[in-house]
Amino acid sequence: MEKATFGAGCFWGVEAVFRRQNGVKNTAVGYMGGKTANPTYEDVCSDETGHAEVVQVEFNPAEISYEHLLEIFWQNHDPTQLNRQGPDTGTQYRSVIFYDTETQKKAAEASKTALNNSGKYKKPVATEISPAKTFYKAEDYHQQYLEKRGLASCHLPS
Repeated sequence: MEKATFGAGCFWGVEAVFRRQNGVKNTAVGYMGGKTANPTYEDVCSDETGHAEVVQVEFNPAEISYEHLLEIFWQNHDPTQLNRQGPDTGTQYRSVIFYDTETQKKAAEASKTALNNSGKYKKPVATEISPAKTFYKAEDYHQQYLEKRGLASCHLPS
């Protein structure tokens, strides 16, 4: 098993997308990339801790590749928005890939470059690529939040 950690806005919807993938064995929502130890949701929402809302994905690389997880990540948010996704604003909603290995770092950088060069977006991709830090698991009520409520996503209708 390997782990991958992604931030792409509100972690509820990001978790739901990854949980549906074959080869993903477990997910947990939480916080990473900040300066405060053991932050709470309220701490992170203050936009003062520096943490991003993230999903940590445990996956079997024999069933789903890290590169495929990156494709899912890019397809399910707007990576050109800085510190926001939809109506959610603040550094906690930033687009970020936290890598655990040099192999993950290289794959993330290559996929970001390819997306920037694809012409898909008029603006450059703002996604941060950073080494993984301590993962702080979010409170229990945030785990599988949408699934517990019978919802498929938290995206607003267009």
